[in-house]
Amino acid sequence: MRPPAVVPNLEYSAEVYDAIASGLPVVALESTIISHGMPYPQNVTTAREVESIIRQSGATPATIAVLHGTMKVGLDSGELELLATNKDVTKISLRDLPFTVALHRHGATTVATTMRIASLAGIRIFATGGTGGVHRGGATSLDISADLTELSRTNVAVVSAGVKSILDIGLTLERLETLGVPVVGYRTDEFPAFYSRASGFRAPLRVDTVAELARVVRAKWELGISGGVLIANPIPADAEIPAKEIDPVIEAALAEMHANGIGGKDVTPFLLARVAELTGGRSLEANIELVRNNARVASELACALSESCASC
Repeated sequence: MRPPAVVPNLEYSAEVYDAIASGLPVVALESTIISHGMPYPQNVTTAREVESIIRQSGATPATIAVLHGTMKVGLDSGELELLATNKDVTKISLRDLPFTVALHRHGATTVATTMRIASLAGIRIFATGGTGGVHRGGATSLDISADLTELSRTNVAVVSAGVKSILDIGLTLERLETLGVPVVGYRTDEFPAFYSRASGFRAPLRVDTVAELARVVRAKWELGISGGVLIANPIPADAEIPAKEIDPVIEAALAEMHANGIGGKDVTPFLLARVAELTGGRSLEANIELVRNNARVASELACALSESCASC
């Protein structure tokens, strides 16, 4: 048994504690998708289903959030319900974490914050929907997600359906290259765009098996190169919304966002909700399916790493 790290203001669920102590595969999950990414009750239903998928795949789920100022690694049913329904839960990026902990607030963790807490807890694999990136117009507004900086710093591999379609994907890929983050297309030459399998941009790298993914992730950290790996896993073909269909909807939502003066951390929740309205819920169904798909791949990767490299 190897007890998990003792970190101030960090608490493990019994399930996650036992898995880490036993060297079993664990997959981190964010909580912003619960509090700000989907409406109730789909948010809590999806969260529970994704945790179940991870367990069925042989790994242990560790949904991460900050509740009453405590960084929680692994949540019970009541805590998931709180995140899904409590209006006092705020979306917290890394800059907000000390404030939320110090003042004993509730916080739903973004990709960046989830990565940092997962790393503190000794978890190296994380499944999400889509990562943040450079927002459209970001070349002048400098609206760039902290997710990218965290990917360059924290040793956590992130399985996602690319980056969100509402972003400037070309500039996001350029920024990831500058930061030295490996971007690996899983069984695809085309970088996926969240709702769509195709973005018009090539995936910088490609692997076709989980064993290859495990070798890439392991090699990066063995070489002493700090930071994560972004694994771009396309949405299943039968669930996607092709770019030619979703792009006009996103443009309409962006126009409404600018007209209403919405900015900062409110941008993504507004756009996801508005796109869901404009597509009659179709985008929400796609979002749920891609999260399920990412959870499966992340679980397989966590299992492969635990079998091949106990130190990973």
